[in-house]
Amino acid sequence: MRLLPDLVYTGGRVQTGLAVETADGRIAHVTPAGDSPAGVRLPGKLLLPGTVNAHCHTFQSLLRGLGDDLDFMAWRDRVLYPYSTRLDRDGIYLGAAFAFAEMLLHGATTCVDFFYLQDEGNDNAEAVIRAARDVGIRLVLARTMYDWDGAPARYREKPDAAASRTADLMARHAKDPTVSVQPAPHSPHGASSAMIRAGFEVAQAMGTPFHIHVAEGQYEGARTLVEHSATPIRYLDKLGVLGERMIGVHCVWLDDDEVRLMGERGAGLAYCPSSNMILGDGITRITELQAAGVRIGLGTDGGCTNNRLSVFEEMRMASLLQKVRHLDGTQLIAEDAFAMGTRGGADLLRLDAGDIAPGRLADLVAVDLTHPSLHPRSSPLKSVVYAMSPQAITDVWVHGRRVVEASRLATVDQDALMARVRTLTNDWSPA
Repeated sequence: MRLLPDLVYTGGRVQTGLAVETADGRIAHVTPAGDSPAGVRLPGKLLLPGTVNAHCHTFQSLLRGLGDDLDFMAWRDRVLYPYSTRLDRDGIYLGAAFAFAEMLLHGATTCVDFFYLQDEGNDNAEAVIRAARDVGIRLVLARTMYDWDGAPARYREKPDAAASRTADLMARHAKDPTVSVQPAPHSPHGASSAMIRAGFEVAQAMGTPFHIHVAEGQYEGARTLVEHSATPIRYLDKLGVLGERMIGVHCVWLDDDEVRLMGERGAGLAYCPSSNMILGDGITRITELQAAGVRIGLGTDGGCTNNRLSVFEEMRMASLLQKVRHLDGTQLIAEDAFAMGTRGGADLLRLDAGDIAPGRLADLVAVDLTHPSLHPRSSPLKSVVYAMSPQAITDVWVHGRRVVEASRLATVDQDALMARVRTLTNDWSPA
């Protein structure tokens, strides 16, 4: 396939007169377009690398609007726990398909689904994987390992069983070009020391990263101090799991030494600015973590703790939050925020995505340069980060396959999907 847009973001800048050729799910060439009309013409379009949603809980999209304006504990106990127990396997599939559809329409070509409705097996996770294939998104299934006895029974497993099931699921999909599985011990409060170690050891044995919620709220720091005589990052370091394999999610409440320690150990961060704002968690110290050498990607978190599933939105939020935190408009410029939402997330996940260059995965997004939100055309990339409406996103390719065309899903019946969501959630009411 040969794509011929007006503009291409490649080599760290927006360029004209280029053709992007793909083959076998990857970008084969980025060359001068020349005079040849052969190929898929994209007049008036800017071609961008697809965004990478480094952290989400897809089934939570079905809970959107049920827990608005609550704090974390009220949201968890009054919305997440009771409503998640209503979902059977078909509901889990539908929630995932619904979330993946929204992400694709908003230009996210990869999603990490931090999935924890296990029912002591892998069948529910397989339903999520099937939804990803049907809708057409690239999926990293972060299979959660959860054993806190305060959580619903269907979340919980014993460490040995969770490790075995996770390894089995990873092996089953090891050769899938658009699906991968990575371990995800839930958090220092949701997973015991044994469970966290088990998740780390599976990642080590299988050669992958692992994911873990860390220091999202102040409560977790207070709890780990009582239970483990250490703050969350220091506790994970004592367990021997703080390192290059770890993708810490949130990391809002870190002191200077913890920031330094994450950088020294080579840990990564999946940063979810909108979710942290909605729940009133706080502002992660992104500029300091960057300076310490921490690798950073952007995530939306679940649909009911964000209400939007757009990584482009998270780019804007990440940048603006750092500017207001420092009282300095020069902090976290648009280009750096864009990199976090594309190549930064891909590099965290060890995927060859997030960039338009030969050898990279053919995960691409076309935006309409004639859309009012991208006028005047003074600085296209900055406008993408700070001004672009989701309505400007017209076409999306994942692994070289066109999955959104003319702002509609090209893989599943979008109207039928939404009808199913309405039917399932028709009698659900806010907490």
